[in-house]
Amino acid sequence: MINRELIRTKIVQLVFAYYMNGGNNLDSAEKELLFSLSKAYELYNVLLSLIVAVTQEEFHRVEIGIARARREGTEEPSMRFVQNQFALQLEDNIQLREYMESRNQTWKDDIDFVRKICTAIEQSDIYKEYMALETVSYEDDREVWRKIYKHLIQNNEELDALLEEKSLYWNDDKEVIDTFVMKTIRRFQPETKDKQELLPEFKSDEDRDFARKLFRATILNAGEYHGYINSRSLNWDVKRLAYMDLILMQVALAEIMTMPNIPINVTINEYVELAKTYSTSKSGSYINGMLDAIARKLIEKGILLKYIDPEKDKPLKQTAKKPKKQEEEAGDSDPETPAEEQEEAAKATSAKKPRIRRTKKAEE
Repeated sequence: MINRELIRTKIVQLVFAYYMNGGNNLDSAEKELLFSLSKAYELYNVLLSLIVAVTQEEFHRVEIGIARARREGTEEPSMRFVQNQFALQLEDNIQLREYMESRNQTWKDDIDFVRKICTAIEQSDIYKEYMALETVSYEDDREVWRKIYKHLIQNNEELDALLEEKSLYWNDDKEVIDTFVMKTIRRFQPETKDKQELLPEFKSDEDRDFARKLFRATILNAGEYHGYINSRSLNWDVKRLAYMDLILMQVALAEIMTMPNIPINVTINEYVELAKTYSTSKSGSYINGMLDAIARKLIEKGILLKYIDPEKDKPLKQTAKKPKKQEEEAGDSDPETPAEEQEEAAKATSAKKPRIRRTKKAEE
């Protein structure tokens, strides 16, 4: 689930914080990086469990409504929404239940917010149209929750504020995690029952190693990378560059120099996008030009044995492999995901400007 876009963002944040805090303890900073990534996965599970909490609250409301109707001799409320097959399957999901229990996470302390979501759902056209269907299938049950999540939970300012109170990390991550929750909803199948697989924290150990290796290379080889930057800055002293531009180029150079399987043009594009969020309006074009010039000079000197763009720069005698940005470098794109969700997933990391913490926040 934690893709490389998110990893790059976290590393830029943590490198900035590392230097702001004096840059004295690399091991501690690395632990902070891995902790922040684990908090993103925790948020994924917490948001999935919100669906369960809403369903349980709705069941409580229906029970009260049925009891009242029987006393008054009126029509009993429908059980359709609380018997939603997707929501009940998610409630029974072994992986989600075990994770939430292991982290001692629950929505019970935030029942007032859960009740507000329930009321918003009941008043929505999405709910009314679903309840008006003559019959419902599993697909209908799953789709109504996809719509509810997208329109009532995904861009909910009150929820954002609540999550920020619980963890500063969650405020940073919610937009991108929302896309993974949406993807998970779509992937549920009735035949898997309570064993439906949720997205893993990391797709492979390779991504976890990518995070560690990139962070350490960025810090340990800072002098070397600053030298490359200074050599291309002509009369402009590195110390006078926008500090975030320097951080972005330092991390980008670490990736270019230590990740042989990631094409240079892919790396440059990723950090140009990050510059749009974290630095000045002119930083993207400046960083693009600087990194391209540095990479070409290193290739010319034989220091860097890569190509700017393998499709264009490799000799014709060699077989050029098409760079795979989809799964390996950019994240968790899914050919089965609707175009609108793929677009949201691609933009989510850079769409919102999270805070960069100057001091570490210890969390239990």
